[in-house]
Amino acid sequence: MDSKKIQIKSLEFEVSKPNFWDDKDQSKKIMGQLSCLKNVCTLYNKLCVQLKDLMDLKKLAVIENDETLLKDIENCSKKFEKELLDFVIKVKLPVGEFDKNNAIMSIHAGAGGTESCDWAHMLLRMYSKWAGNNGFEMEVIDSLYGEETGIKNTTIILKGESVFRLLQSEIGVHRLVRISPFDSNKRRHTSFSSVDVIPEVDDDDIDIIIKDRDIRIDTYRSSGAGGQHVNKTDSAVRITHLATRLVVQSQNERSQIKNKSIAMKLLKAKLYELEQKKQRISSEKHHGEKSAIEWGNQIRSYIFMPYQLVKDHRTGCEMSCIDLVMNGEIDGFISAYLYWKLNS
Repeated sequence: MDSKKIQIKSLEFEVSKPNFWDDKDQSKKIMGQLSCLKNVCTLYNKLCVQLKDLMDLKKLAVIENDETLLKDIENCSKKFEKELLDFVIKVKLPVGEFDKNNAIMSIHAGAGGTESCDWAHMLLRMYSKWAGNNGFEMEVIDSLYGEETGIKNTTIILKGESVFRLLQSEIGVHRLVRISPFDSNKRRHTSFSSVDVIPEVDDDDIDIIIKDRDIRIDTYRSSGAGGQHVNKTDSAVRITHLATRLVVQSQNERSQIKNKSIAMKLLKAKLYELEQKKQRISSEKHHGEKSAIEWGNQIRSYIFMPYQLVKDHRTGCEMSCIDLVMNGEIDGFISAYLYWKLNS
């Protein structure tokens, strides 16, 4: 912490210079570093105060033999332990170039028809609940609905500070085991859906030029539940990058122009991710997991029957209260993954 305080003083000295704002890009970078360092120091001081209070309360509880107070201290200690782990991760885990960016998440149903489509929709709901619990904004960009229920695939953008850094833990295949509500014989079914996450990038962040001759743009009518909300114009946009065969689409907006703008942003993000993947060695953790996605190589299992358990196969983190998990309580899995990544 002493070294961080020295860094803060050095950066504050830079900010105080009269010509500090002449180079806006550099100024923005320095202000970001300064803000991050100050946040770390504030959080450290807060944890120190919490620890001292807990130790003082424990001495008091032991002296007075207060079982109720001891139980309260135990509960507070568990909360403190989680906050301390999050602090360790925040301070020690290297920050990637786009870790602070918004996240573009894609969910794809696997083989299994209605079962897998329903499972993909359940995952979408879980991430929606998680975003709401953490104050993040979620926007659905495109969805292809299942023939009977659920979704075959969907693309969403989750907006908030460092949301991409957090959601890297979700990249991979998610496995569901349950008694199928669609099976009249009440048999147990196993379903799979894959989740992919890439950072949302701005034009200023990357140097990718897409020429008109490199892409094919198709327009079509947005799909939906029907009724009065059926779109009567070809507002949805699908863009195909001819060289890589990457396909992106957007249909959430009523305006074709807005959908095209969103689709172009998605394409640039995917092209950047593809280029980064080519440049990195195959053993690099994040991209290695993405390339290994295939049915049967699940990163996490959600078992509803014959017992209830959610288990992450990389970290060993488990939760038996599956209802909480499906309602967005996945922070334990995210923290465990980041700590596992820190020590791997």
